[in-house]
Amino acid sequence: MERIGDDMMFEEILSRLPAKVVCRFKCVSKQWCYELSTPKFVFIHTWRVSNSIQKKLLSLNENSIVVDDIVYGNLEVDTSKIVTFPYDVEPSFLSIIGSFNGLILLCIKRSYNELVLWNPTTRRFKLISDDYFSRYFGRHNDTGGMYFDEDNDLKVLHINCYWDVVTARVYSRHNDSWRKLNFLNGTQLGSNFYSWSPGIYSGKTIYFTVSNYWIPPGERNIVAFDVISESFSILRFPERIQVNPCQVHFLTISNKLHVIVVQYAAELTAEL
Repeated sequence: MERIGDDMMFEEILSRLPAKVVCRFKCVSKQWCYELSTPKFVFIHTWRVSNSIQKKLLSLNENSIVVDDIVYGNLEVDTSKIVTFPYDVEPSFLSIIGSFNGLILLCIKRSYNELVLWNPTTRRFKLISDDYFSRYFGRHNDTGGMYFDEDNDLKVLHINCYWDVVTARVYSRHNDSWRKLNFLNGTQLGSNFYSWSPGIYSGKTIYFTVSNYWIPPGERNIVAFDVISESFSILRFPERIQVNPCQVHFLTISNKLHVIVVQYAAELTAEL
C-alpha cells in the first residue's frame, strides 16, 4: 500500500475530525501539534465544519449556558446541553464580544472586569485581561475580534470607547501581552452617541458597523481593520441601502462577507 503523505493525513483526514479529537492528536508529537495549529489547517477544518449539516448555537440564559444542535437549519431542542463556564459567575454577568473559529471572547462584568478566551467545545480557556480592563465595559462601547497573523499567532483586537476617545489594543497569545494601536484621527466614533457592532472577520479584515442614533440620526459607518498592516480605515456604506430607519449587520456565508439589512416599516422586513 502506498504511504499516505503528510498533506493527505492533515488536510484530508484529520481535518474532518471533531475539534475535541483534533486536540487529542496534538499530543502525538511536536510536529503534529504544529501542523494541527497552522492557519492553513485551522482554515480547512473550519471550512469543513461550517459546511457540515450540523451547527451549534450557544445561548447565554439568565442562569445557564445552553448549547443546541442546528440540523439543516432547524433547531433541535431535544439535544440541548448545559455547558459549565470555567469561572464561578452567573451568565447574566457575561458579555460576548466576539467569536472566531470556535473561540469566544467574553467579558466578565463585575466590580472589576475580566476578559476571557474560551473554547466551549474543548472547555479550554485563558484569562487575557490586564489592569487596563478595570474600567467599565459598555454593551455598545466595547467590541473586538480575533484572527491569526502570518506567524500563526492568535491575536485579539479590543476596541474601547470612553469619554469620546477610541482606544484600540491587540493581544498576542504568543507573547501573552497587549500593545496599543493607532486609531483613525479626526473621527467622533468614540462618542456615546455611537454604537459599535461585534467584529466580523473576512478576507484578512475585521469589519465593524458604527451607528449613530442621535445626531445626525441614522448615520452609519463601516470601520475596517486590516490584520496584516494592523491599520484602520472607514469604508462607504453601499449606496443602495436606505440608511434610516434600519439595522445593518455583517455575517459571513461560505467565507464571503454579506450585509443583512433589517428595516422598520408597516411590517419588519430583512434584505440580504
